[in-house]
Amino acid sequence: MLTAAALAVVAFFAYQASAAVDGPSPAPSHSASPSGDAGGEEGEEGPPPVPAESGTGKRVVYSLEQRRVWLVDLSDDGTGEVVADTFTVFPSSVSPPPGEYAVEWRTAQGNGSDGVPTEHTVGFHQDAEGVAFGFSAALDGSTPDPESDVRTGAIRQTRADGDTMWLFATAGIPVIVVP
Repeated sequence: MLTAAALAVVAFFAYQASAAVDGPSPAPSHSASPSGDAGGEEGEEGPPPVPAESGTGKRVVYSLEQRRVWLVDLSDDGTGEVVADTFTVFPSSVSPPPGEYAVEWRTAQGNGSDGVPTEHTVGFHQDAEGVAFGFSAALDGSTPDPESDVRTGAIRQTRADGDTMWLFATAGIPVIVVP
């Protein structure tokens, strides 16, 4: 109960901070430096770098061990890559195998496989047993129970991060899952 309340407060402040930015385009939910390294969330050192061997070009990178996502985009001049955003996520009881996938479906609002009302679901894989894997934000701010006996592939994020993912991860965008 306290965890859900804490997540709701963090999501609210993240939303409030991003809404307070003046300028022609909204800032990502976590600030990015001019070099493309997203920072501000992890202190002076910044967040960990994009994992090695996680593909090239515009893509979503999901690290199972770090429980973190990087949204990697091309630089404005198209000659390099920048981290558009990075944030931690909350996996459920089943994780996708490492590999390269692509965004296959998107659902603006619905219910997760755990029955929780969600928004901005970005799905990228369904395994042979029917477990669907995707990023989503629970409307009530809850996170899945990774110890649950119910086999779900939900990868939850805050609502603010869900908004960012929704805008970035359109159909066909690669999703690279690394250990």
